[in-house]
Amino acid sequence: MAMLTFERKYRVRGGTLLGGDLFDFWAGPFYVGIFGVSTIFFAVLGTVLIIWGASQGPTWNLWQINIAPPDVSYGLAFAPLNEGGLWQLITICATGAFVSWALREVEISRKLGIGLHVPFAFSFAILAYLSLEVIRPIWMGAWGYAFPYGIMRHLDWVGEVGYAYVNFHYNPVHMIAASLFFATTLALAMHGGAILSAVNPGKGKVVKGAEHENTFFRDTIFYSIGTLGIHRLGLFLALSAGFFSALCIVISGTLWTRGWPEWWDQYWLNLPIW
Repeated sequence: MAMLTFERKYRVRGGTLLGGDLFDFWAGPFYVGIFGVSTIFFAVLGTVLIIWGASQGPTWNLWQINIAPPDVSYGLAFAPLNEGGLWQLITICATGAFVSWALREVEISRKLGIGLHVPFAFSFAILAYLSLEVIRPIWMGAWGYAFPYGIMRHLDWVGEVGYAYVNFHYNPVHMIAASLFFATTLALAMHGGAILSAVNPGKGKVVKGAEHENTFFRDTIFYSIGTLGIHRLGLFLALSAGFFSALCIVISGTLWTRGWPEWWDQYWLNLPIW
């Protein structure tokens, strides 16, 4: 379907969650809506605050900028701007932008009369962010346990948290998350490879269809999940990977405060199955 033909079906009134017809408008081919406005507001404000925070630091080097959360001594209280308050404002803006974008996706889905699969999937990405910047710090009692904004400083924080629990690879939920990420890549690589090999069979050969793809997998791994099934599986694996990756850090420092290798000695090796 040509995009211009499609737009006539898309540009319909209604489907809004808030604001009615007042914000039911487009900018060119893009639907805006009240949540598009709030997304732009929070994104621009947050970006300006990051630039202002960089101006207060020792460097403009994009890799070295560091906007850190308040010190642990502040607990969950508001901190002065230059002592973590700026990080708190940026976190509010980021959360507002992410949630607004998801709600805008809901409005678009309602206009198109389709399911809410896209905003539902995006909500898992939002959950992963909130688990690090909001849920875990609140659970541990201080904003200082959240990660800072800055490329290198963020990577340093990841390493520091890993070493804080001796060896984070022994975190069993981390193992599940990593396995799911690999499984997602494997499943979608097999799917993408099958599609491309079918529609690009080589010069002079006939383009193949879904029945050939199904036959290939039945002959190779004795089962074909089908053309719709592989997309459902890919979505399930990807969302599961995001969920367990968020869960593995949320339980660290909250439900489990010691080194993760101790978990294996204390629980895993003592399971009745051994």
